[in-house]
Parts: sequence; structure tokens; C-alpha cells
Amino acid sequence: MKSIAVIGSGTMGNGIAHTFAQFGYQVNLIDINESILDQSLGIISSNLERQVSKGTITRDRKEGTLNNITLFTDLKTGTEKADLIIEAATENSAVKIDIFKSLDSFCKADAILASNTSSIPITKLASATARPQNVIGMHFMNPVPLMKLVEVIKGRETSDRTTKIIMELSRELGKSPVEVNDAPGFVANRILMPMINEAIYTLNEGIAGVNEIDEVMKLGMGHHMGPLQLADFIGLDVCLAILNILLEGLKNDKYLPCPLLKSMVLAGNKGIKSGNGFYNYAQIGKELTVSEQFRK
Repeated sequence: MKSIAVIGSGTMGNGIAHTFAQFGYQVNLIDINESILDQSLGIISSNLERQVSKGTITRDRKEGTLNNITLFTDLKTGTEKADLIIEAATENSAVKIDIFKSLDSFCKADAILASNTSSIPITKLASATARPQNVIGMHFMNPVPLMKLVEVIKGRETSDRTTKIIMELSRELGKSPVEVNDAPGFVANRILMPMINEAIYTLNEGIAGVNEIDEVMKLGMGHHMGPLQLADFIGLDVCLAILNILLEGLKNDKYLPCPLLKSMVLAGNKGIKSGNGFYNYAQIGKELTVSEQFRK
């Protein structure tokens, strides 16, 4: 694995590109237009500068990392010579399937096609290709440069060879990969999302406020971040999408999204990415009044 392509330059995509580039890999970062890519490269540069200021990397390593990243707006040009392609597009089955169909048509025959999906079954994505043995899940955690876990998901036909390569590669990035089998939500989100959803129901029913719910879980359960703050960090739209995928795939009403979550996403309150969610990120730490207005 020498040449890496990352599709999608959002929070997860630019974090994945940052991490691979920091460990010396040549990374092609691909998105739909130059302005989005330039903005993402600026975010990577800012995050690297933060590492420099903390003394975790040198300024030379920062510059080397940035030099390892090349920006592309054309999917074929950016991926056709890559050894590993990691799809980090929006959490939408149709979008991801279209990407995998395209990749299968022009990527190298031995290239590994990975998805950073947080909930969509890998077998479903692999079925869009003629190389299901080379398709695998690499579910990184946010923020990617800091979080150790990579959930490595084997599809029904993912080969042992592909799995071994990705497990070893993840370790080379300083990560701690955990191999799991394919299912909607895998392990992380199958367990996490019902907790977040229940926290939102608890808020919606007026049992406690945002800060109180998060404090109970941090102080009583040892969580570093409360479930409502974590939902903001993940993105409320992403949480809603994952819950819908779990509901559809597992046919269990315990994954039914809380009406408050639906209302907030509909209103554009998506968490950190929009500047507000359960918390107001112009005034971090204060409960956001907008979450009150949608409550029962």
C-alpha cells in the first residue's frame, strides 16, 4: 500500500487523508470542486499546526504531510492508480453504491476498495462490484488523527488476505484495529446510537436538560463526552441517517429516531457542523435554546 485515495473531504475524509499523509503515504484527496478541497486542506493545515504547537510533530513533518496530499476533482484520475481507495462520502446507500460501481470500472484489478461507512453493510456495497473479495469496511473514529479505533468490517465475501492487509495497515498508522463481521451499524453504532437516541428521548420528555443528561453519563458512567454532545460532534443528520439504516436493516422499533432529532435536523440544527445542535457552539457549554423550542 503506497498510494492512497480518499473520496470525500469532509470531517472524516480530511481526517483520514491527514492521518495517512502524516505517516508518509501519498494521498489523493477527491471531492466535487476545488473550493471544497481547498477548504479541507486548510483544515488539515490548521490541525497540523495545532500538533506543532503542542510539540507532537515538528514543523518539517507538518510541511511533509501537506506535500503528501494531492487534490483532485475527477474521480477516475484520482483513483485509477491507487492501491487503496477509501470512500468517505455522505452516509447514503445510493451515493456509496454509485461510487463503488464507478471505482470497479476503472481502478486497478488488485486495488482494495474500502468504505468509512458507519452503518451501511459492506456486503451491500461490495455487491455493486465484480471484486467483493477486495471490498472491506474501515470505520475510523472522529477525530481520525487522535482516535485509536478502526472498526475493520468483513463483508460476506471479503477475503482473509484483504482483511489481513487492512489490519496491518491500520497498525502502521498507530491505530488499534478491531475485526468485526458485517451487519447494519456493525458493533460501534449498533450499541452507541440507541444510547444517543434514548438520551434525546429523555430530553424530549423533559426528564432533564442537556447539560444534566450529559453530566450524569460523564460522572456516573465514566464517559469522556456526554451522549448529546457526542451526537453534536458526530452530526445530528448523521445520527438520524444511521438510526434509519438500523431501523430498516434490523426491523426493530428500538431504533426509531426520536421526533426531537428529526425536527432539529429538518430545521438545520446539525451540531458542530452547523454551529448549533444541543449546544450552541458560539457559546460552548451553554444549553442551546433551539433544542427547547422543538421539545414536546
